[in-house]
Amino acid sequence: MDARNDAQTVDQAAEDFAATVAHWREVRGLPKRALALQMGFDPSYVSHIESGRHKPTEDFARRAEETLGAGKAIWKCWLDYEAAKARTAPSAAVLAPRRMEQPYATGSAIVVEHDAARLDYDGRLYRLTMRRLLRNTGTEPITRYLIRISVDRYPGEPERSNAHYRQHPLTWDDLALTATCRGEEMRWQAKHDRDAFKEVWLRFENSEGRFPLYPGESVWIEYAYSVGEEQWGRWFQRAVRLPTEHLAVELAFPADLDPAVWGTETSMTAEAAPLRTAPVQREADGKRIFSWSTSTPALHARYRLEWRFRARPERDMHQGEFR
Repeated sequence: MDARNDAQTVDQAAEDFAATVAHWREVRGLPKRALALQMGFDPSYVSHIESGRHKPTEDFARRAEETLGAGKAIWKCWLDYEAAKARTAPSAAVLAPRRMEQPYATGSAIVVEHDAARLDYDGRLYRLTMRRLLRNTGTEPITRYLIRISVDRYPGEPERSNAHYRQHPLTWDDLALTATCRGEEMRWQAKHDRDAFKEVWLRFENSEGRFPLYPGESVWIEYAYSVGEEQWGRWFQRAVRLPTEHLAVELAFPADLDPAVWGTETSMTAEAAPLRTAPVQREADGKRIFSWSTSTPALHARYRLEWRFRARPERDMHQGEFR
């Protein structure tokens, strides 16, 4: 549910604003640089806002809301931020500013050696399974890994979409999130918990002990979650946020729905274009499985697979995005 409340601090409100901008930017499929240019800012400005190096401004909030068409969600976060500042104004001058939490410790660096996603649909429920081979190329142990879950059922109608998720929010119980590393269960901790957007830390630890990813080591992690058909949609996007050596996607749909799949890719410098290679399909156990992969994808590239069920054309083309 929406995590904002009357006791929200200035730092919390600023972080919430940054997360909301990131959510809608991702929903629109825009790299940070592209959004900054569309808004008329320096190419690095959006990155500074999302990382907490710059605090929100009214001008930025207005331009972001207009450019991203967020159904007033960004503007509401700006008003929350202003309200939080007003509540703490008497003491703000004596408090040292606190930078927002950064994803990983100084000295850490992650390379994704292999990124494999499989999306299964049974006619009612989607189940996403992500497997990643991570390598620590830095100088410090890595103790957690950040993942995102973001949906938008009506991407062309943000106010309708926001209203839908206020009435039908993603919940942790429905997601049934699980995560493992080296066969060990990983604890997870919510970073942002919004109606249609979650950020989650997967921690390299559990009740039995800790298992950090040390410099020079590689390890497979796997996590999975479920989303009902009423909240998922008919596209699945992969965003390359870390250096990645190989990326693969499988979509498995009931064959009797006669699914058809196609895809597009975007980059920092290019508009959406058809995938350079077509998804390959096969049938097994009553499912039609579509596979697609690429090697050394460009950082910040986005690959989107879309589909329709030709045997069920009367269904709405609901849309969502998961990573």
